[in-house]
Amino acid sequence: MQDLRISLVQGDTRWHDPEANREYYGALVAPLAGHADLVVLPETFTSGFSNDAIDRAEGMDGPTVAWIREQARALDAAVTGSVQLRTEHGVFNRLLWATPDGGLAHYDKRHLFRYAGEHKRYAPGRDRLTVEWKGWRINPQVCYDLRFPVFCRNRHGVERPGGLDFDLQVFVANWPAPRAHAWKTLARARAIENLCYVAAVNRVGRDGNGLDYDGDSALIDFLGQAQVEAHGSEQVLTTTLSAAALAAHRERFPAMLDADPFELRDPAP
Repeated sequence: MQDLRISLVQGDTRWHDPEANREYYGALVAPLAGHADLVVLPETFTSGFSNDAIDRAEGMDGPTVAWIREQARALDAAVTGSVQLRTEHGVFNRLLWATPDGGLAHYDKRHLFRYAGEHKRYAPGRDRLTVEWKGWRINPQVCYDLRFPVFCRNRHGVERPGGLDFDLQVFVANWPAPRAHAWKTLARARAIENLCYVAAVNRVGRDGNGLDYDGDSALIDFLGQAQVEAHGSEQVLTTTLSAAALAAHRERFPAMLDADPFELRDPAP
């Protein structure tokens, strides 16, 4: 496992304007070509977090999927973020994971934000996703998932014989400023309890519902300390994750060996 260069893209997403957002985020990430291995965009980066955006949800053959695949190719990096996508099973808040070789994986947000009525209009995901990239095992999730530690839990010897399920957990979000303390606290808790790095990427600005976002995007290490952090404005932060430091911490403090075994089950229909 080699060191991993990761870029956190904290942007001011345009409201209900996919074309403008593709142009906006495309300009933000263009300078990263050759300088990042993984580029992380916020949740619903083509629209903002909106139940009404469901009416303009694209399909997997639409322009945003094509765009994120092209970004991965141009940047020579994996690129991820979530958008509203329509399938024969409904509209999902779907995180896309594109790689420069043309690969595309996805994760559908499992925990829908009941407080804002997301569960009434969007379909829930079922399975969590673990991808391998540059020797790292990475678990990407979406916003509200952060509040559910069982679903987020890094298990030992389940997906990876003799090791933990993942080395890096990624959360993409539209997490409003009034709940910023929870965002920052829970992201650090996930890093500490899961003995992993956490990349937490949130948007900034004010959305069409009048909600304000402070960002507070951060790359958090396995001790719960922010390696880089952004607050209050559009920023693109790039930092390097140390594979050796992570391995040394897990060897020095092998808490995973004392963890309780459990299985993740599909949600009730």
